[in-house]
Amino acid sequence: MMDRLLVLMLAGILLPHGLSHAGSLTAERQESLRVEIRQNFFVPDPLPSLNGVTQRRFEPAPGVAAEAVTYATQLGTRVPAILYLPKPKQKTAADRIPALIIVNGHGGDKYSWYSYYSGILYARAGAAVLTYDQAGEGERNAQRKSGTRTHDRLKGDDVLARRLAGLMITDVMQAVSYLASRPEVDPRRIGATGYSLGSFVLALSGAVEPRLKACVLVGGGNLDGVDGYWDNAKPMCQGLPYRSLRFLGDRGAVIYALHASRGPTLIYNGLADSVVAIDRHGEPFFADLRQRTIKLRGGGDGVFDTGFVAKASHRPYFITRPVALWLEKHLDMPNWTAESLAAMPTTHIAQWAQKYDVQMDKLYAAEDREGGTPALGNDIPGFQRDQLSVFTPEQWRFHKQELTFETWVDAARLAVQQQRTGQKTKPLENRANRRK
Repeated sequence: MMDRLLVLMLAGILLPHGLSHAGSLTAERQESLRVEIRQNFFVPDPLPSLNGVTQRRFEPAPGVAAEAVTYATQLGTRVPAILYLPKPKQKTAADRIPALIIVNGHGGDKYSWYSYYSGILYARAGAAVLTYDQAGEGERNAQRKSGTRTHDRLKGDDVLARRLAGLMITDVMQAVSYLASRPEVDPRRIGATGYSLGSFVLALSGAVEPRLKACVLVGGGNLDGVDGYWDNAKPMCQGLPYRSLRFLGDRGAVIYALHASRGPTLIYNGLADSVVAIDRHGEPFFADLRQRTIKLRGGGDGVFDTGFVAKASHRPYFITRPVALWLEKHLDMPNWTAESLAAMPTTHIAQWAQKYDVQMDKLYAAEDREGGTPALGNDIPGFQRDQLSVFTPEQWRFHKQELTFETWVDAARLAVQQQRTGQKTKPLENRANRRK
């Protein structure tokens, strides 16, 4: 009998913890699930103190101001980020602006072309935009390089993999905290977009972070069942962490039910996206997932929206017109209307990158992927890598220990060892705050 129940639970037919009945996901149970998911991924509670620092200010494009900042994340390490802001600033507290977090894909960071493009585009729309280095990339990389996929080479078991996913979730939650701390930002209008790996990270983060008003998942969001794509994706940052959530039963439906109780979510993909198996899942998969989520919630209020592009593959669709319209609807961009968005010209990204000598990931520069993206706007300038660094090379070497992924790995391995031996964990909580 117990084996039969386990099979049903793993297949998503029976949900544990009294979640097998339609509409049984009470507010109390939702909060309990959020706690269980955060604990599964070792997300600290409470979150670390931010201790945000602005390293410098600059103007990356006409109509846009920017700040190079850092703030605390897990185990004594810090996140380097760029905050894009509209110019001029709001005049009164009543003019507080929305905010948007960009969660990058594999190999992505604040230097990625789409992070920069999003920062300029949405800052001109009147929002604060935060782009940061993913774990192991950019200024969190021991060689200060991008596109390394360093965290994929991490060797460890299920526990270390869950801790890695928890670091990425914490990074998103700390981004929310940082934006909420800014005097110009309306904390009730903070949204986030995630691309590829970022879609997976934001799917988990959006389920446990109720402060997010709106979430957009592109190049992913197709949370499938046992032994599906995500169970067998990159093991340390995706596969093992997703498998660890089997205690939820129908993982996709539970995660998106938690999203629905938080706020609106959009899943937007190219139907020819073979990178994350959208081409195998297609529209019927999402329709079925949506119905299961509705059944679990007992209604469709807040359950995710979907959008698709035929004959297109893996792209950061949050810089395209349909997704921008959705974000304008839910975050109320001060400088945009539905009419102005409909009239905006677009830019072919491969041509833009060639014109300004902007480097693209060769894996995704093809026309059916990022290269063919019809991005909103036709007057966004190019950039050089050094423009988007928080630190000079000399400053970075001084701060390296508190920034790099290797520092977090050492502290995480120590925490795992101490957990297994019953010792009290003593993370390097204050290391990142000594140097300012």
